[in-house]
Amino acid sequence: MARLTPAVVRTLDILELFLDGDAPLSAPDVVRLTGLPRTSVHELLATLVARDYLQKDESGAYRLGVRLLQLGNAYSSRFDMLTAANEAARELSARLGETVSVAVLEGADVFYLAKVEARDNLRLPSSIGHRLPANATGLGKAMLAYVSPPRLRELFPDASQLPVMTASSIRTLPELEEALAGVRESGVAFEREESTPDVSCVAAPVRDSSGAVVAAISLSVPTARFAQRAEDEWADEVRAAAEEFSARLGFAAPRR
Repeated sequence: MARLTPAVVRTLDILELFLDGDAPLSAPDVVRLTGLPRTSVHELLATLVARDYLQKDESGAYRLGVRLLQLGNAYSSRFDMLTAANEAARELSARLGETVSVAVLEGADVFYLAKVEARDNLRLPSSIGHRLPANATGLGKAMLAYVSPPRLRELFPDASQLPVMTASSIRTLPELEEALAGVRESGVAFEREESTPDVSCVAAPVRDSSGAVVAAISLSVPTARFAQRAEDEWADEVRAAAEEFSARLGFAAPRR
């Protein structure tokens, strides 16, 4: 078992006292319930109030603060995202019989949240909980297209040598910027054997209720089969899936 930090444990012990009910607690209540020294309790309570994890009312009693509500909402949003991601992946895969993945952007990587395999067991380097270079994936490009130029340069400080996975991977920042401009214009990102030989992909961004791009959904198909349909047809399918996914997260698309 990992070594625990005593100060953090004491702080959490105090916060967990407030889980049992809505009644506020005084500093003496906290001392009595935790068995901690009075001086330590007052210092920890003052810190929690200063950081908005607790509120102190006019009587001097404490109750949960707004910061904990924000953390709870963040957790709830993440849970909603996972639920929506799995539903969207299952639906698109069932409709087309191909491999579907959902990922979020974490730094210069994509982090896979959901994946449904094709019936023919297409072999891909990605799996749930796995990371891949964002510039080498359709999912990554679908999200990087909406990152600000300064942030993009921060993510890829070596503009002349981006991470590569295959001979077709985008290798420089100028190449990536050109590709991202195309994503913004079309609303989808194509990946042509850039992360896996003989596999093509199309991805689209997913937006939350604020309109921010928070994820992407992709369809991966063997290149030989991908070529049997027009690229626009694949793109339309993925774009529609991304719109449905976004709607689940509360995004209201502008009327066309």
